[in-house]
Amino acid sequence: MGATTLIKNNHHKVKDDTKTMYNILFIIGFCHLLNDSIQSVIPAMFPILEKSMGLTFTQLGLIAFTLNMVSSVMQPVVGWYSDKRPVPYALPIGLAISLIGILGLALAPSFYTILASVVFIGLGSAIFHPEGSRVAFMAAGSRRGLAQSIYQVGGNTGSASAPLITALILVPMGQIGAMWFTITAALAVIFLIYIANWYTYRLIAIKESDRNKTSSSKKSQTTISKKTIMALVIIVFLIFARSWYLSALGNFYTFYVIEKHGASIAQSQVYIFIFLFMGAVGTFLGGPLADRFGKRTVILLSLLGTAPLALLLPFVGPISAYFVLALIGLLLMSSFSVTVVYAQELIPGKIGTMSGLTVGLAFGMGAIGAVALGSLIDSYGLTSTMIAIAFLPLLGLLAFVLPSDQKLKEV
Repeated sequence: MGATTLIKNNHHKVKDDTKTMYNILFIIGFCHLLNDSIQSVIPAMFPILEKSMGLTFTQLGLIAFTLNMVSSVMQPVVGWYSDKRPVPYALPIGLAISLIGILGLALAPSFYTILASVVFIGLGSAIFHPEGSRVAFMAAGSRRGLAQSIYQVGGNTGSASAPLITALILVPMGQIGAMWFTITAALAVIFLIYIANWYTYRLIAIKESDRNKTSSSKKSQTTISKKTIMALVIIVFLIFARSWYLSALGNFYTFYVIEKHGASIAQSQVYIFIFLFMGAVGTFLGGPLADRFGKRTVILLSLLGTAPLALLLPFVGPISAYFVLALIGLLLMSSFSVTVVYAQELIPGKIGTMSGLTVGLAFGMGAIGAVALGSLIDSYGLTSTMIAIAFLPLLGLLAFVLPSDQKLKEV
């Protein structure tokens, strides 16, 4: 009787689709922070591994490439499968896999064992992201933009923790310092077991609701028009453009300020920290603004508002660059969570697939873009490349072609 009562009580709690479940959103956002902080350990360890193991830059690049490809490209696959057969307990299982990977990373004696450990971490992350985004969607109620912002800002904060991880843990402790992040992974597993229980009860309510739908309505939901496909292509293309520009700033702007303004390595990191911090603020603000003014409006203003600042950045002085970078981070990342929600509403019933596509595959292509940008820098120089990539946000003009929020509701 006790178990039956518990299921019924939770069932009633999740039955109201318009209610925003803030407790679930903050927990899944916190777990996103923990997951992405584990991922950020890997690039943070590069200076340590380069010295302790004598790894080449090619080997370090292969480690980064493996992490990005496994964690990003696998996300749409996981999302596609979970759309067909939701597996609530995949969330704690994914973090348990990451725990194995971080343990292996701390103890790895060779390059190939490091690579194997990175595969585990990437796989755990690939399982977590689409399902975590689905939980945020299910807990959103009527405030989907805000919900996705809470979820995504957790991940951005975790990703921005790499400089702190390097300074406070890895520099004094070395490779074995990564062992501390097994505690982070274990903590995430505990929280995600709670989330998985809620997720299970939520599925019960959804299945009951589905029984009341007619077969004709189900058919209409699975029909995807050419206009919908075109809108999805535009969304993915906009994410590619944004990811390439983010990658250019995140990976190469430090070298630019060192070369052009004579900054030290430590001083150059301040620019990136400001950029990432304001990006996290923008990620959080974008969702509520989209709920208020519309998703297409936020996507459009995010990229087009960034465009003049991006064109200005290569020519400003070292002090002005702080402010310009802060505004770029704020504006550019305001559309991060919004594009995810837009894609989810564009093709209803494919929450995991759309989350994996917009966040995973697109950013995987952004990682490939970083390699291409590095080649351009080698061929044409740092200054010329930084000026050229400043035109990428202008591709935001394509957002004018996207269906309006009203048409999206009609879908």
